[in-house]
Amino acid sequence: MNLARRTMNAPALAAVYERAWRPTLFYLASGRTTAADRRDAVTALRLEGAKKVLDIACGPGNFTKHLSSVLDGDGYAIGLDYSAPMLARAVTDNAGPRVGYLRGDARRLPFADGTFDAVCCFGALYLIPDPIAATREMIRVLAPGGRIAITTSHRADNPFGHASRIVGGWSGLRVFDNDIFPKLFAANGLVDIDQQVHRLLQYVSAGRPE
Repeated sequence: MNLARRTMNAPALAAVYERAWRPTLFYLASGRTTAADRRDAVTALRLEGAKKVLDIACGPGNFTKHLSSVLDGDGYAIGLDYSAPMLARAVTDNAGPRVGYLRGDARRLPFADGTFDAVCCFGALYLIPDPIAATREMIRVLAPGGRIAITTSHRADNPFGHASRIVGGWSGLRVFDNDIFPKLFAANGLVDIDQQVHRLLQYVSAGRPE
């Protein structure tokens, strides 16, 4: 297990992740606040009503609970993570009537095809051992008419971007080129693909046709 994955599985990080670690690092990486990311996540996934949402690598549930808060009727959000300390913190800090948490491997999701109306992974694909397999699994469980959204690393074509790739290789964080996820989405039949780059992060969303 590399340095990045060991860090994410540490109980000490789970205790401070939502309040300090994530907001600080993501703001430095993208220039965006957590509030802005949460708001745009709801918009990109077109969440409302009784939709069923899957949040991959949910960590302590800071996004999962927020996504669940805009749902009603039979709608719910499931947060899935491999880290037991993160899930323990999620249950403690981010429980709710429309949210639940599950330990699992993003590369082999325990759900049938087309189960969810929205699937997302915000800030974790660069940690998963096989991010392409995990992304294909996200697409597999997405229902017709559903939306998918990811936030992940982006290698800028400048000296700072090249330096980020070196640091990423040392730490175990993958740094993805610009076209990997838009091409993967298109190759798997997704449409309405939107990609926005903010500094070192890329935000990519798409839809599955009805």
